[in-house]
Amino acid sequence: MGQSEREPLPSSDPRLPPGQRRQRGWPALHYGPVPRFKPLTWDFQVFGATASAEKHSWDFAGFTALPRTTVRADLHCVTRFSLLGNEWTGVPASEVLERVPPAPGVTHVMVWAEYGYSANLRLADFADASAVFATHRNGEPLSAEHGFPVRLVVPHLYAWKGPKWVRAVEYMRADRRGFWEERGYHNLADPWREQRYSYQEEPGDGPLR
Repeated sequence: MGQSEREPLPSSDPRLPPGQRRQRGWPALHYGPVPRFKPLTWDFQVFGATASAEKHSWDFAGFTALPRTTVRADLHCVTRFSLLGNEWTGVPASEVLERVPPAPGVTHVMVWAEYGYSANLRLADFADASAVFATHRNGEPLSAEHGFPVRLVVPHLYAWKGPKWVRAVEYMRADRRGFWEERGYHNLADPWREQRYSYQEEPGDGPLR
């Protein structure tokens, strides 16, 4: 357990968005079973409205050989806990965009994970410099329960926008709700605005129902 997980912080900590509390450990929260990693068949795909109009994929060795970065960032869960001061290491989302450019007119992406789980993001959120396909946290490989081999981390949004066990990115010219967004979660998920649930959405926050 890292230093930031041992020392309590005051409730007025400026890193905590409204309604959040500091979490000492890292709860493993997910829907459904933990998938079994199969390195020989695992791949990471980019499809949809790509600039080349073709699907691109990497096998596990190819994806993990891509340029990597380490981002120091907090993780905010919609269940109201925040995990502060993490170091996430992995492949920047911007690297995927550079190697497989989206076609003109792409505004959103859908990030797909095992068992058909998905999360939609505005292209600008996905392209943010802090967004990373993480394989490690604080220098240690992710556990299976926390998303091994790859989970997306988008620190400025609630954590459900960063799926565990990611397998693909779909480029889209129009927004479409993902798994939790279809089940009542906010389409945008900004923790600083407490965008937790779809009933809070304002006109323009999401696609037409």
